Amino acid sequence: MRISKLIFGATLFLLAMLASAGPSQAQVTVGVSVRVGPPALPVYEQPFCPGPGYIWTPGYWAYGEDEYYWVPGTWVMAPSVGLLWTPGYWGFGGGVYVWHPGYWGRHVGFYGGINYGFGYTGVGFVGGEWRGNVYHYNTAVTRVNTTIIHNTYRTTIINNTTVNRVSYNGGRGGIMTRPNEREREFEHERHVQATHLQVEHEHAARGNHEFRASENHGHPGVGASSRPGEFHGREENARHEARPDRPGDRPGDRPGDRQVDRGDRARGDRSDHRMSAEPHGEGAAKARGNQGGGNSERGNGAGRGNGNARGSEGRGNGKPSH
Repeated sequence: MRISKLIFGATLFLLAMLASAGPSQAQVTVGVSVRVGPPALPVYEQPFCPGPGYIWTPGYWAYGEDEYYWVPGTWVMAPSVGLLWTPGYWGFGGGVYVWHPGYWGRHVGFYGGINYGFGYTGVGFVGGEWRGNVYHYNTAVTRVNTTIIHNTYRTTIINNTTVNRVSYNGGRGGIMTRPNEREREFEHERHVQATHLQVEHEHAARGNHEFRASENHGHPGVGASSRPGEFHGREENARHEARPDRPGDRPGDRPGDRQVDRGDRARGDRSDHRMSAEPHGEGAAKARGNQGGGNSERGNGAGRGNGNARGSEGRGNGKPSH
């Protein structure tokens, strides 16, 4: 009888421990929550791809030490062949903004409808694709030196949606979109967490005061880097203002460009092309002007801006009030 009581007591203790651990584990899985939304996405120039096999991961606003800080976009190697990056995003719910971490997977899933640019238009990814064991780059939206990287193609994406720089989903002024059917399916696929270099990249940005929103007021001096943790060189400077597209810069104005619009279910994860593949404006004009030469020293030259023209702003750029 005494043994039965001991077993029963131990069972209750274990159940209590599991119940108390539940919220903590959920918090680790979902991410940090904040009462004030992140600043708008800054406009920045994408660095050239450092070599074959690197995949672009866009910059984002992270949170630490009671304020937001910018984590520059960067080129990273996928943890294994065939994997693509789904960016993280801030989503509003229950009166707070919750960070949903990014991950690697066979398909690009839901990332809040945020237009991070450079192929991440808000739905899916059009900046590149795997063909067998080789990753190919779409030079219409990614910046590669075609004298070094030959596994490229060009697909121009038609802009059907107003472009903005909003950096969060839901809430006042946020992107009001929900996962589509395919994105919900992708949620159940096997996912791989950010690589060690990606984690170290974020930690390095957190330790740099210049990336804090209270210091840069939403305009970090370095918007992107060629490799994780390399925050130097003015070629990686943010604060490039985009100009409206001029005649000759729009999709369809150049012969030979393949066009994809919302009805095109092209390859793998491209479930819906809702926005124009970026960049817009001056960077786009330079990119498309150089494209005719093909293999110039500057490569294809695509990549000014965060993929977003001036539009709706995010909320807040400093410390939240508690």
